Amino acid sequence: MSYLDNVQKKLMSWDMAAAQVQAWQARGDRIVFTNGCFDLLHYGHLHYLAQARDLGDRLVIGLNSGESVSRLKGPTRPINDESTRQLMLASLAFVDAVVVFGEDTPLALIQQLNPDVLVKGGDYAPETIVGASWVEERGGQVVVLPFVSGYSTTALETRIKNG
Repeated sequence: MSYLDNVQKKLMSWDMAAAQVQAWQARGDRIVFTNGCFDLLHYGHLHYLAQARDLGDRLVIGLNSGESVSRLKGPTRPINDESTRQLMLASLAFVDAVVVFGEDTPLALIQQLNPDVLVKGGDYAPETIVGASWVEERGGQVVVLPFVSGYSTTALETRIKNG
């Protein structure tokens, strides 16, 4: 099996991801979930995702669909198409699954997967994290990781446009 085949096995439908998460949890693995657009993958993303993975045994990423990114970020986004963003994330060794969601929030996906840990970056307050109460009510943990300043997709986009 090629490396690309192994990477593509990490790209899962909601049902596939739910079954995989249940299997991992049955083995005693601690499942960490985070979500985002991850449009231009940069140091801030990589640092954040590696830290998230350190909080458990498996890292599952909910990835906003292209339509969802456009609704949230505007008509010029995403810069990278959905397939590219999926493959970039799945190629990371510390990522175990990537699941696309088309809604504006990942709540329904979080409810289907029931992760043990829900993680967001330091630009979020715990009370504003979608799905936090769901995870906590089931005995899970919500973690806000420190924001790595100086790195954002918007800043990169501006630098590229301005030369």
